[in-house]
Parts: sequence; structure tokens; C-alpha cells
Amino acid sequence: MLDEVEELAKMGLRTLIISQKFLTEREYQAWDLQYQKANNEMVNRDAQVRKVIESLEVDMEFLGITGVEDKLQEDVSSTIESLRDAGIGVWMLTGDKVETAYCIAISAGFKSNRQGYHIMKEIEDPLEIQNQLAQFNNKAINTVLFIDGTTLIHVFENHRKYFFDVACKAPAVVCCRVSPTQKALITEAIKELQQKTVCGIGDGGNDVGMIQSADVGVGIVGKEGKQAALAADYSVLKFKYIKPLLLWHGRNAYKRTAVMAQFVIHRGLIITIIQALFTVVFYYVAIPVYNGYLMLGYTTVYTMFPVFCLVILKIGGMILIFLNRFSILMLARKWLKHMLHYIKHCKKEENLVKELSLLGLGKVFIK
Repeated sequence: MLDEVEELAKMGLRTLIISQKFLTEREYQAWDLQYQKANNEMVNRDAQVRKVIESLEVDMEFLGITGVEDKLQEDVSSTIESLRDAGIGVWMLTGDKVETAYCIAISAGFKSNRQGYHIMKEIEDPLEIQNQLAQFNNKAINTVLFIDGTTLIHVFENHRKYFFDVACKAPAVVCCRVSPTQKALITEAIKELQQKTVCGIGDGGNDVGMIQSADVGVGIVGKEGKQAALAADYSVLKFKYIKPLLLWHGRNAYKRTAVMAQFVIHRGLIITIIQALFTVVFYYVAIPVYNGYLMLGYTTVYTMFPVFCLVILKIGGMILIFLNRFSILMLARKWLKHMLHYIKHCKKEENLVKELSLLGLGKVFIK
């Protein structure tokens, strides 16, 4: 059974094992009592609930295995490649098996043909984890790291700081078999330990924790519902729209925010410096140099026009560029028209010379 699952996973399919178990009314009541008790625990609630659920998943009847193709949207690979070229570190946090995640990472552009890969799978010994991270550290610059959720549990317990110091050197990191809680923990750890600005992108309900833990959350409206889109700061319809959102609109927003911040600082300095000089000259008397109406007008009307000037000048510049290009286009059309007319005239003269030469009058025409 496990061999079949591995084969389906290597083909890039999402696998699922279907099984069932029949319970009597008394067995269910006993299990439900333990489940409710675990849910009411104040310490290690998640571990207690998981333990109770795992106690039920024994001696089950095997029904079958499914393998579903998770087809990528268009332009996913080019979008991720553009983000990496812009110097943005890319991590993929997924619940798929390592084999499935490896195939998706290649098709999505996380791993190129020139890059190697390093897999850390089902490692529970802290010493072995440290040795694996040391080996990866020697080749991290051109190697993609694959790590599963079981190993991540022990990484967070023993080598949390060291892991993120090493993993952030890699061109890409793929975390497989991770739970929604682990996605949020990884996001928060990158923000805390690496002092990085994190953008969380997801399309399902299991990505909500990661999106809300990131500095900026982007939700994709997909077949899995709108939970991620509703919980995010920004919502897009397709993954390829991430490229203009970050590289174009994000850059423009950053530049405009910087200009606006400088304007606000300049506005505040004008008021405070004049008030400070007035107080010093008049022996530190607590008298305002501005009356109420002047302050009201300064903070509303007077400081409102420069903000509009920024927008008007921007629009005016775009109009001037458009008019300039339009005038160049018109000149080019005129020049092309004259050139065509000249070529036609030359052809007519050439044909006339040929006709006259046939009649023996070519020499006279040339003279």
C-alpha cells in the first residue's frame, strides 16, 4: 500500500488513503468522553486531542487509495522566477508529501535544473538534525531545502535559531507535511529571528493562520473557497497577479508613501521650529505664536494643496508624456508620407526614362 502511495506521489498527484472503522454505541460513547475531556484541557490541549484521535485510528479497514492531479495555474513558474530575480526569498509551505512537493517545486519554478536539493525527512534525533543542517550549510547557496513537519517539530524544540539562519541562505525552502499551526509558527519565526518583512500567500482555509501572521497577507480566490481571501489584506483572482501587485503597485506605493512622509515631517517642522524660536526670543513665555484660526487653516487648507499638487503634477507629467509621444507619432507619419511620395515620384521618373530610351530620346531627356 505504501509503495503505491509513493508511486502516485512521485507522479505529482495528491494522495489520500481511505479507510473505515465500525464502532458500537458503547465504544463511541467512551471515545467521545475522552475527546471532550482532551478538548477541555488547559495544558497541551492540541497534543491531548491528537493523542485521542490517534487512539481511534487503529485496526481500520482499508478501502482504497486516490491520486488527484493538482494542476497549477498559468504563469506560476514565471511569476515565482520574477520574484526570485527581484531578491525576494520564496518558501513553500504545503501539506503534501515530500515526493509530491518535490514534483510541484520543479514545475512551479522553485528549483531549477542547475540547483541541487537536500531532504530532511522524519528525523527526530536532535544530534542528527544538527548534523544535517551543518551539511546543508556548506552548500546552501545553490541548494533547495526540503523538510517535513515531523522534523520541524524537533527543529523548533532544539535548533530553532540555527535552522532559520541556515535555511534563509537557500534560494528556496519547501516545508512538506506541515499543519496550519506550523505554517503560522514558521511565518512568525522568520519575522522574529531574521527581522524580515513577510508576505503570506494562500488560497485555502488552512492558510488563514499563515496569512494573518505575516506582515502582508494575500488571499487567492480559488476552488477551495474564499476563507483566505476574506482573511487577507489583499485579494487576487490568480497567482500571476502577485507579480504586478508586488513589483509594480508595491514599488509605487512605497515611493509615494516616502514622499508623503517627508511632506508630513516638513509640515510639522515648520510649526515647531517657529514656535521654538518665538519662545526662546521672548524669554520662554508660554504664549502660542499662532492663533486658533491660523492653526486650523494651516493644518487643513494650506497643507492640503501640496498633497494635491503631488497628484496633479504626476497626472500632468503623464499627459505631457502622452502629448509628446503623440506629436512624435504625427511627425513620423508625416515623414513617412513624404518618403512614400518621394519614392513614387522617383519610380515615375525612372519609368519615363526607360520609355524615352526605347524611343531613342533618352540622351535628349538626360541633357
